[in-house]
Amino acid sequence: MARKPIPAYHEAPRRSEAPRRARTEIEFDEATILGALFGQFDANLVQIENRLGVFISARGNRVQIEGPDDSVARARDVLKAMHQRLIQGQDLDPGAVESIIAMSAEPTLEGIVSGDDGAPPIMIRTRKKTIVPRSATQVEYMKALASKDVIFALGPAGTGKTYVAVAQAVSQLITGSVQRLILSRPAVEAGERLGFLPGDMKEKVDPYLRPLYDALYDCMPPEQVERRIASGEIEIAPIAFMRGRTLADAFVILDEAQNTTREQMKMFLTRFGMNSRMVVCGDPKQVDIPGGPGMSGLNDAVGRLEGVEGIAVTRFSVADVVRHPIVGRIVEAYEGQEA
Repeated sequence: MARKPIPAYHEAPRRSEAPRRARTEIEFDEATILGALFGQFDANLVQIENRLGVFISARGNRVQIEGPDDSVARARDVLKAMHQRLIQGQDLDPGAVESIIAMSAEPTLEGIVSGDDGAPPIMIRTRKKTIVPRSATQVEYMKALASKDVIFALGPAGTGKTYVAVAQAVSQLITGSVQRLILSRPAVEAGERLGFLPGDMKEKVDPYLRPLYDALYDCMPPEQVERRIASGEIEIAPIAFMRGRTLADAFVILDEAQNTTREQMKMFLTRFGMNSRMVVCGDPKQVDIPGGPGMSGLNDAVGRLEGVEGIAVTRFSVADVVRHPIVGRIVEAYEGQEA
C-alpha cells in the first residue's frame, strides 16, 4: 500500500489579524473653549482614552489620536461632538461626555449633534436649560413626545424617561401649547411599610412625588415652580386623585406606572381630554405591588395598546442609562443574574 507523501512544510495555525492601527489629528479654531473641551487636567481626554482604548495628546489647538482604527474614528467623532456642544453654549460635564461616547457607536450621532444649520435638530428648551438627547433611544423618545398623544416609556432607572418627559411638559407649558401640567404617580412604597405619615394630604404624598419635584426644579426656577403650583398650572397628585376628572389642555405624566393595577391604569388613560398629551413612565422589572409583574397595569396596557394609532411605545435598555456609568453596570449585573 502506497504511503502518503510527507508535506515539505509545516503550516502554522492561523491567528486572528491584529486590529489595524491608525493615527489622526484634529485642529480646533476656537482656542477660548479648549479648556472646557479638554477638561480640568485633561480629564475629558482621559475619559475618552479609558473608554475607547486610544492615546490622545494635545498640543495647543491640535489633538492627535492614536490607536485601533475604529476606536480612533470614534474618538475623533466624540471630540467633534463635544466641540460642537460647547460652541452651542451647552454644558460639558462628565455625564455629557459619557453619553457622547456611548452614542458614538450609533449611526445617529452626527444627526444628533448638529443639523444643517449647526443646531441640534432635536432639543427641548426650558427656562433653565436646553435638553438634547443623550442616547439614540432618547432621539426616538423626543420625537414621540412631540408628535404622539399617548407615549409609554419603558426601561431601567437612569435612562431619562421621566426627566425628558417633564422637560417636554415644561417647554409646552411655557410656550402655551398646554394650560396645565399634571404629574402623578402611585403612592406605593418600594418594599417598605412606612405606616402613618403625619401632616396634611400634601405632606403625606410629597415624599412619593419628590423625583417629579426634582425634575421640575431642574427645568424651571424654584420661584416659578412654586407660583405655578399655587395657581394650579402645575398639579402634583397621586393617581387616586384622578378618578372622575377629564384632563383637557394638559400635559399629563404618570411616573412609576409599573405599580398601578389594571383598573388604575384604565382609569388614568381614560381621563384623556382634548388638546392633551399623556406620558406613562415605568420599569416593568421593578413592580412593588402584590402579585408582581402579572398584576401590573403598565404591562397590561402596553400589551393591549401597542400599535394603536396615536400611541407610541419607547423601550430603553441598559445601554441608554445616562447617569454615572456605574449605574449602567449595576443594572446590567442585576438583570444578567435574574436572567
